[in-house]
Formats: sequence, structure tokens, C-alpha cells
Amino acid sequence: MDGMRSGGFLRRRVAAVLLLLASLAPVSAWAQSPPEPQMLEALIKSTLLTFNDANVTGNYTVFNAKLSKPFRDQFSPDRLKATFRSFSDQNIDFYAIAALKPQLTEEPSVDNRGALLVRGFFITPISRVTFSLDYIQSDGEWKLLGLNVNVKPVNQ
Repeated sequence: MDGMRSGGFLRRRVAAVLLLLASLAPVSAWAQSPPEPQMLEALIKSTLLTFNDANVTGNYTVFNAKLSKPFRDQFSPDRLKATFRSFSDQNIDFYAIAALKPQLTEEPSVDNRGALLVRGFFITPISRVTFSLDYIQSDGEWKLLGLNVNVKPVNQ
């Protein structure tokens, strides 16, 4: 009988430790710091160039696959296409950012949700591409949670 009791106690204790570890997971995500500058630049460019390719080709499947699960669940490739129709209707193509360094308007930070917030712009020869990107940790990497991109001629 004592062996059964101690086995039950051990199982409850292991379950309690696992529960405690699970409850700490969001805290460790919140404690995440933004990526190093080179990695952050790669993340920004990868996101925006994949978004640009989707707008230029009209195929949002790859862009959708790179989103975080909450974003992906809300926006199917078809819904993304409809949402960003104005980019393709206006033939907006900002591929030139690949050769440029992003100018950050705020220091990248991780908020109390554990989301990485990145704000800034690129100035290409013909346009200013302003971005607001939010990421969350998923599968050990930062994945897009939300984006806002604005493209205007340089002279505006």
C-alpha cells in the first residue's frame, strides 16, 4: 500500500512540476530579447520580400506558410490576396529593399505578450516603404503575427 501511495505522490509531484514548467513558458517568451542586428535585418527583409513576391505574383501561399499560426488561422491565401489587392492593383513592387539597410524608427522590443515589435522604413530610389511588423516565437523562430506596410513615392 505504501508503494502505491508513494507512486501516486511521485506522479502528482511530476505532474505539478510539469504544470509549473508549462506555466513558465510564456514568461520565458516575454523575457526574449530582440534578435541581433544582422538577424533582425534578415528577418525584416525576408518578411517584406516574401510579402512583395506575393503581391507581384498574386500567389500568397508561401507568404501564408511563413505566418504565425494565429495569423495563418485568420488569413487564408485567398483572404490575404483580397486584403492586399491594392498593392497588386497599383503594381507596387519594392524588391529594391533587398540591397538596402532598414532604418528603424524605434528600438525593437518584446512586449508583455512576448511579441517582437519592429518599426521602420526603407528609402528606395522611387519610394519610401514604411513597415510595422509584429512577430511571435513559434517553433524556435520569430514568425509574423501582424504587419502594416505603406509605400509612397519618395517625394511625398
